[in-house]
Amino acid sequence: GRIVTVVDMRARLGLPKAEDGKTPMAVGVDLRGESYGLLIDQIGEVLRLPEDGKEENPVNLDPRMAKLAGGVHRLDGQLMVVLDVDRVLELAPEMMAA
Repeated sequence: GRIVTVVDMRARLGLPKAEDGKTPMAVGVDLRGESYGLLIDQIGEVLRLPEDGKEENPVNLDPRMAKLAGGVHRLDGQLMVVLDVDRVLELAPEMMAA
């Protein structure tokens, strides 16, 4: 029964539309009393990570990711980018979906 602003994360990251025909998933986010839905391709694992394990963005991080990243965590030889919700929601009108 609530109306929320929806953000297409592919558009926000400057990525092309998915061509696999799958319907995107929506992740709900509450920020400063407002509700938002982030449209994503899929959800992997849900992890609770220690704050002291977070590192600054590496200099070679894709600029599309770097503008929205609040740091990274190293997990089993892979880099997990942590999205900064404040940055994600600094929206230009063309980034919002109906």
